[in-house]
This record gives sequence, structure tokens and C-alpha cells, in this order.
Amino acid sequence: MPTITSEYNPPFLFKNAHFSTIYSGVVRKVSGVDQERERITLSDGDFLDLDWSYAQTPSRKVLILLHGLEGSAQRPYITGSAKVANANGYDACAINFRGCSGVANTLYRSYHSGATEDLDAVIEHILSLNTYDSLYLKGFSLGGNLSLKYVGENRELPKEVKAVVAVSVPCDLYSSLKQLLLPKNFLYAKRFKEHLVAKMRIKQQLFPSKISDSDIANIITLKDFDDIYTSKAHGFKDAMDYYKKSSCLQFLPHITLPSLIINARNDSFLGPECYPYKEAEENSSVLLEIPSSGGHVGFYGNKNITYTEKRALKFFEEV
Repeated sequence: MPTITSEYNPPFLFKNAHFSTIYSGVVRKVSGVDQERERITLSDGDFLDLDWSYAQTPSRKVLILLHGLEGSAQRPYITGSAKVANANGYDACAINFRGCSGVANTLYRSYHSGATEDLDAVIEHILSLNTYDSLYLKGFSLGGNLSLKYVGENRELPKEVKAVVAVSVPCDLYSSLKQLLLPKNFLYAKRFKEHLVAKMRIKQQLFPSKISDSDIANIITLKDFDDIYTSKAHGFKDAMDYYKKSSCLQFLPHITLPSLIINARNDSFLGPECYPYKEAEENSSVLLEIPSSGGHVGFYGNKNITYTEKRALKFFEEV
């Protein structure tokens, strides 16, 4: 389907990419979401923590929420999405990726942009509850890439999975990395790297034979982290192999489920290859919306309800 026109038109300050990104990530607060944690055991013996919140009346619909790099189910873009979903008759299941729930996961591996086996495990678990007949996915950044990759891979999707909304998606991981390594994104990249290295130090304590002090000292950029840890811990040759195999861009032509991608034109994290015009043009199941502003996961909205929170529910109801 051709790129669709966006109705997002924020106040003047929020037309600035960095202001939008920082406000969403640092300033915005969401209250009134009561989350209940459930821990599920994965087939490899590791675990995932799921944070549930519920509609006021019993629901047969659930929104599965997937956070971004070094996020968690408590980030405002997740709790905000859950709050709006609950108010509109959806239960919400917010996934904390491995090692992101405040507790280190048990294995040497953790999470990454292409780890769809974990999302598949969560969906199987939810279906085993025999509570829901409609499952919807909403992913942000890394979680958006993972959601789209999941529905575009060569698997038979459960009939209960109905639609996907993916926000600020690095559809081509290497293209996004190159943007993050530019001077304009220095502070963001520095913050990501500090969080990732801190977790790597925890891994070093748990698995001292696998990570040396020199490994950690050699992590200068985010690509170094992916070369030294992400790729090796998850079965890739190196960072470039990881980016190539995990980018959702190559899976978009195979998507048959209604899927909406919302990527702001001024998102400083996204390179040209992260705007899949051709793929949307050639696949009627993939809708591409490119607001002129919004930054990275920074789509402001009145009454502390963001544009993408309202837009996602509208899309789900339409399909």
C-alpha cells in the first residue's frame, strides 16, 4: 500500500526531533497503571518477566507491548500504551526482554533485535491461558523491528494474532547504527553504551570465562558491543552478520497481517533505509506512515496520550 498521509501535527516545540525524543524518554510521566508481574520459563531454562494490566471489565483482547533498546515495561511509552489500551477494553501484556526487568537473566545470552523466538514463546503462553481470541502487537524501536520480523518470517501465525503497529522502527539495523554513531547522536549513543556495558559487567561476574576486562575496554562504540557481545552470545559471526540477519526490512514483503509502521521523518536514529517505501508500495498488508516530526518514540499528544497511542487503537479497530 502506498505511504499514507499522517495527521500528526504537534505544538511548535515538539516539531524539534531532539526535544520530542528527550521529552518522551526523560520528562514524560505516566501514572495510574497497575501492573501485575508474571514470570514465565522459556524452553532453554531462562525466564521472561511479563507485566500485565487489565481493562475494567473482562476482555478477550490483549495488546502485547515490546520495548526498545535498554527499555523495560515501566518506560512511559509502554505504560502509556497500556493505560490507553486498558481504558479502551484491552488487557495489556508488556514484555520485559531478557535482563530488562531489573533482574539479570540466567543465561549468557540476553535479548537482541531479532530474537523472535522469545516473542513466539510469549504468544504461545498467552494462548495457553484460553482467555483471549484477539492478540495485537505494538513494538517500539528495537521492539518494533522484532514485531515486524516475527510476522514476516516463515512461520504459521496463530489465527488469534490480528495486527501490528511498529513505532520508530530501525528497519535496517546497520543504517540506524550509522546514524547513532554520528555526532548529532553522541549523547544518545553514549547513554546506550553505558547501560549495555554495565549489563556486560554483570554478565562478566556470572560468566567470567567468557568476558575479559580487555573485552570491555575494547567497547568504544555500539558496534564494538555488538561485535564483542551481541553477535557472539547469539550465534552470529559478527555485528554485520547480526544486523543483516535481524533487520526486519527483508521480511516486510512476506507480511500478510495488517501492519502499520510509524517512522518520523526527523527521527535522528533512522537512516534512509529505515523508511521502507518500496516494501509498503508492493505489499498491501504493510502501511507506512511518515509524520514530518516526532523524533524517536516522541509523538506528543494532549492529555498525556501520545499520537501513536491513539493511532494504534484506531488502526486495531479498523482491521
